Amino acid sequence: MKTNPSRSGAARPGSTRPPATRPAPARTPAARAASAARTQAFVRGVISELRRVTWPSREEWIGATLLTLALVVGVGVFTYLCDLLFGWVFTMLTGGAR
Repeated sequence: MKTNPSRSGAARPGSTRPPATRPAPARTPAARAASAARTQAFVRGVISELRRVTWPSREEWIGATLLTLALVVGVGVFTYLCDLLFGWVFTMLTGGAR
């Protein structure tokens, strides 16, 4: 594969493609202050919402975890049994050829 040493990331003359690197736009102190104020308001809102959450008790966590594990195992067994059944049906339909 050929390499082109003149490709330094800058656009070639006559090319409509912009250069690979662009300088970051200048941010004024007022823009930085506004951005910081929006960020602070967002974080305060998140903290406020998290205080309103009703967190489950330890017993509820354990029950939900056990239920999830039981359902995962149940769906796995069901899928395995369906696979066995369909494998047997297709084997009967094709005469045992694989």
